[in-house]
Amino acid sequence: MIDRRTFSKVAGLGTGAAAVSLAGTGLQTQAFAATASPRHGEGPGSGPGSGPGSGPGSGPGHAPSVTKPAVPTVPTPPTVAPGTHTEFARMKHVKAGVLDIRYAEAGPAHGPVVLCLHGWPYDIHSFVDVAPLLAGLGYRVIVPYLRGHGGTRFLSSRTPRTAEQSAVALDIVALMDALKIDKAVLAGFDWGSRTADIIAALWPDRVKALVSASGYLITDVKAQLEPAAPGVEHNWWYQWYFATERGKKTMENVDDRIAFCRYVWSLVSPNWDFDDATFARTAEAFRNPDYAAIVLFNYRWRIGLVEGERRYDRYEKLLAAQPSIHVPTITLDAALDPFTPPGEGSSYRKHFTGPYEHRTVADIGHNLPQEAPTAFAHAVVDADRHL
Repeated sequence: MIDRRTFSKVAGLGTGAAAVSLAGTGLQTQAFAATASPRHGEGPGSGPGSGPGSGPGSGPGHAPSVTKPAVPTVPTPPTVAPGTHTEFARMKHVKAGVLDIRYAEAGPAHGPVVLCLHGWPYDIHSFVDVAPLLAGLGYRVIVPYLRGHGGTRFLSSRTPRTAEQSAVALDIVALMDALKIDKAVLAGFDWGSRTADIIAALWPDRVKALVSASGYLITDVKAQLEPAAPGVEHNWWYQWYFATERGKKTMENVDDRIAFCRYVWSLVSPNWDFDDATFARTAEAFRNPDYAAIVLFNYRWRIGLVEGERRYDRYEKLLAAQPSIHVPTITLDAALDPFTPPGEGSSYRKHFTGPYEHRTVADIGHNLPQEAPTAFAHAVVDADRHL
């Protein structure tokens, strides 16, 4: 989930600028002209044959008109219904940093890479329809289980089971190193958005473009210590629950935590009519032996209840300064996500200083890529090829 401080800043904001509907995708888009300038020679009155007197029959001797070559079209993802796919064709694992990371892979081995990063309480199946859409366009799609989820395991029993935001981000950098991926498009939601945002901010040379649902999610722990509006605090009921012994006991019991996670799904995606089989596929990831420790640590750390590992302190100091993101970015708001009211993303717009576009996805809840795979895949392609 996004952090409550980010949510409290956007709660109650309107949609200042007019938005344009994108037919067939359920999207509204608001592009920011200040971030997209025309290339040299483009624009009104520029280029060969422009200006007064141009065209057939003009100029001395009535020179014949020149036919301009056709501009190649960029392939776009086809429209698919959510739930079209249920499994990934290829599952792999690799040792990376402190983890043995289990991940799905789709598409050609030498294609441009897209890393899709899931959130909580979800897993790689959030991208089960997105991955084949992108693979069909020639992308190599990597979808890892984050630490504490699914088949991802710590290499040593002595490694502390912590989950600071920088630790999760460094896991993904280590994965890129292990797979010899120099640069990739990063696309995520929830914990995945935060992780992608961090990598784009601290290691921009590793990020070709960014798709971030809910916008800028880098956590400032000190800001989290202050109370938020009552409605915001209400939305974060489960975070306060995790801070109690009752919440800890629930998370440490496999059956109880699975039931708990299903309840969260129903709250944050009110229009998503998922079936038992869909939830069961993801719930297998919640059986990871480190799941409770990782989830509890992450949410307790965010509100200052536990200290992080010292080895991550230097990264957290950088992140507390709320660094800007310069890489080409598309941010997405799910209109029915209770944590992210729709709008033009004005509360976090200042953090994105490169080419940028914001979109709202209508009638969709928190699990945006699984509920609206075509819209999410479109955003990936557009961030990579059009910004």
